[in-house]
Amino acid sequence: MWLILAFLSAALLGCYDAFKKQALRNNAVVSVLFLNTLFSSLIFLPFILLSSSGTRLEGTPFLVGSGGWEEHKYILLKSVIVLSSWIFGYFGMKNLPLTIVGPINATRPVMVLVGAMLVFAERLNVYQWIGVLLAVFSFFMLSRSGKKEGIDFKHNKWIFCVVLAALLGAVSGLYDKYLMASPEDGGVGLDRMLVQSWYNIYQCAMMGIVLLVLRYTKNETRRLQWQWSIVFVSIFLCAADFLYFYSLSLPGAMISIVSMVRRGSVVVSFAFGAWIFHEKNLKSKSLDLALVLLGLFFLYLGSR
Repeated sequence: MWLILAFLSAALLGCYDAFKKQALRNNAVVSVLFLNTLFSSLIFLPFILLSSSGTRLEGTPFLVGSGGWEEHKYILLKSVIVLSSWIFGYFGMKNLPLTIVGPINATRPVMVLVGAMLVFAERLNVYQWIGVLLAVFSFFMLSRSGKKEGIDFKHNKWIFCVVLAALLGAVSGLYDKYLMASPEDGGVGLDRMLVQSWYNIYQCAMMGIVLLVLRYTKNETRRLQWQWSIVFVSIFLCAADFLYFYSLSLPGAMISIVSMVRRGSVVVSFAFGAWIFHEKNLKSKSLDLALVLLGLFFLYLGSR
C-alpha cells in the first residue's frame, strides 16, 4: 500500500511541476510563491481547526496532532529550509526549460544518500555507488544538452539556483527522516499532519513579510496576472505531500525507496515539457533522463 501511495505522490508531483512552470509565466516569483503558500495554508487550516475543536477527525488520516513550542520549533526550521529551496527552485523553473529542471531535481535521492553517508555515517553498497556515478554522469550529459539551447551550466545563475534548490531539498529530506523517526530511533517523533499543516502556515507568514518589504520596490518584483494554474500548484503539491507523509507512516515503509519513487515524477514533468511547452532537444534530453532513471533504479536495488 505504501508503495502505491508513493507512485501516486510521484504522479501528482510531476503535475505540480508542470502547473508551477505555467503559473510562473509572466508572473513574479514572489507573488506566485506567496499565493501558493497561502492556498496551501487554506487547504490545511480546516483540518487544524477541526482537530483542535473536537473529535470529528479522530481515527482519520487527517487528524492534526497537538504540539507546543517544543514541537513547533522543529517545524519552523523545516519551513525555513523548504521555503529557501522553493525560492531558488521557483527562480530556476521560471528561467529554464522544464526538461532541464526535472532531471536535475531527480538527482535529489543521490544527494540524500551522500548526505546520509556524511551525516549519519551510512555506508553505500555497490549498487548505490553505481547509482551515484550514473547520476553524476547524467548531470554532465545534461549540461551538454543545455549548451545546445545556450545554457552554460558553469556560468548560468539559474542552473545554480536549481542545483541549490535540489541540495536544500535533500537537506529537507534528511530532516524529515529525523522529524518522523521515533525517539527510540534517535528522532523527534512528530505527527506527520502537524508538520505538513503548520510548515505551510509558517511559510505563508514568511512570504507575507517578504511582500510587505517589497511593496515599496518596483512593480516587476510583485507582478501578477491571475491564472488558475496558481491554485492547481497548491492543490497538487498538498496532495502529493499528503500521500508522501502518509505512505511513510504505514508499517514497513522505507523512506529510501519512497523518496526515489517520488523522483519518478520527472517522467510526468518531462512529458508536460515536451507536450505542453514544446521544449527543444528532446532526443538528447531523453537520453539524459534515461540515465537519471537508471541511476534511480540502481539506488532502489541498493536500498532494498
